[in-house]
Amino acid sequence: MKAYILHGINDIRLEETAVPRIREDEVLVRVKAAGICGSDIPRIYVTGTYSYPLIPGHEFSGIVEAAGGESGRAWQGKRVGIYPLIPCGECVPCQKKQYEMCRHYNYLGSRCNGGFAEYVAVPVWNLIALPEETSFEEAAMLEPMAVAVHAIRQMELGGQETVAVIGLGTIGILLTMFLKEMGIKRILTVGNKDFQKEMVAKQGIPAGDYCDSRQEAVDGWLQEAAGEAGIDVIFECVGKQETITQAVRNVMPGGKVQLVGNPASDILLERNLYWKILRNQLTVKGSWNSSFTHDESDDWHYVLKRLARKKVRPGEYITQSFPFERLEEGFHIMRDKSREYVKIEALL
Repeated sequence: MKAYILHGINDIRLEETAVPRIREDEVLVRVKAAGICGSDIPRIYVTGTYSYPLIPGHEFSGIVEAAGGESGRAWQGKRVGIYPLIPCGECVPCQKKQYEMCRHYNYLGSRCNGGFAEYVAVPVWNLIALPEETSFEEAAMLEPMAVAVHAIRQMELGGQETVAVIGLGTIGILLTMFLKEMGIKRILTVGNKDFQKEMVAKQGIPAGDYCDSRQEAVDGWLQEAAGEAGIDVIFECVGKQETITQAVRNVMPGGKVQLVGNPASDILLERNLYWKILRNQLTVKGSWNSSFTHDESDDWHYVLKRLARKKVRPGEYITQSFPFERLEEGFHIMRDKSREYVKIEALL
């Protein structure tokens, strides 16, 4: 099969390699669509990964071609999405079905071979069946959509809140999409690109509820836009000192700040900001990955139900699609920021 194999930092090659051998608890998935995550780019070009050689890619969907044992037989020929985190099943979080917080997890595309290949060995446990209404392209976005949903559901929103989203990268845009689907009363958005303004406008966000941080002081804009009612919940989707500070400073007393963005550097909690958390009795919460428990109530089923009913249309945010042989062009777009993008996928 063909696969993009990472041999070291900044050394990724499209090569012929052996089709994976599958264990008894695994199936062989023929990949139909694979998305590039923002975390793939530093993994390939800057920080590297846990071991080499390794096939990156953790956002993908496909068809089950073969089963290694009896547990996978019923999946043969099925269209599937793939939860990329492989939990140990034994640690305390796993015993509570909080698999996203597993202490000893494996991970497709970063700790073991992933989806930038024609075939992937996937544990049966990690499969989710796709409704016929859901395309492979949409299903390759299940993971980032579930990450956005996980952050939202932790805030236990009722619908009447005023919510702000700071940072409109892929997760921020998907998060805004699901907030709109939920019918949240008002959504204020903060970005720094004309393209981002266009994306949230497609979701029905009024121009007056978008702040371009290149042109306006975010603190002043948020305070004026929210008025006396204030902002109940702020989702911070950047992971920088400046934007975390903005979130804590501008949420109303008793409000909630959901930290979503991966940190770009050390985050220092200044004294006055700490006072703000104390005196305003704020809830500042972290969000990581998504819930996948095989129950209808988990984040992945939440997303699938809305996809099947056409309540959300993530395909609108697939801004570039490449044939598999040209996927490296997508890597370069994201690495060099040479074009605007939300989600870049390869089709096989």
